[in-house]
Amino acid sequence: MATSSAPAAGDRADRTAFTTERLLLRPVRTGDVPAVTRLWTDPLVRHHLGGPVADQVVRIRQRRIVGAPGVHAVVRSSDGALLGLVTLEPDARDGETEVSYQFLPEHWGHGYAREAVGAAVDRALESAPSVVAVTQEANDRSRRLLEGIGMTHAASFVEFDAHQVLYRKRPDPA
Repeated sequence: MATSSAPAAGDRADRTAFTTERLLLRPVRTGDVPAVTRLWTDPLVRHHLGGPVADQVVRIRQRRIVGAPGVHAVVRSSDGALLGLVTLEPDARDGETEVSYQFLPEHWGHGYAREAVGAAVDRALESAPSVVAVTQEANDRSRRLLEGIGMTHAASFVEFDAHQVLYRKRPDPA
């Protein structure tokens, strides 16, 4: 699903970039910060994520997001529009790699999140024994996405005062 993308000459940060059929996943750049800020403050995006992030926290995140390890801006190849973020965090949850994602509402329903998250999980499974994702039990769209990329329900629990579900994917046996 994912293929490597050659970095631009002299652009060390883009060595972690990769592409899918319609998307480029690459490190966050300074010019992405306004769109990324929308991800943290949009009530629709944040509905199952505890609500919009406080202004003080947004300012801290704005300073740290550019080039942050594991954080991929998801960019539509056809026009360069930033659609969302996919983050891969090794050793995040009980030693397993965790994938998380947020997409701007105007890009929902086009399969971009499924394409990007699926590619990121496949890429992570090249070196990790498993990848997990957590979403609120009530977040049907996210659950369908995770099931659609082959992740399976592994646990249910309460965290942040909400019912959560954990999904897991392991590499396909050879």
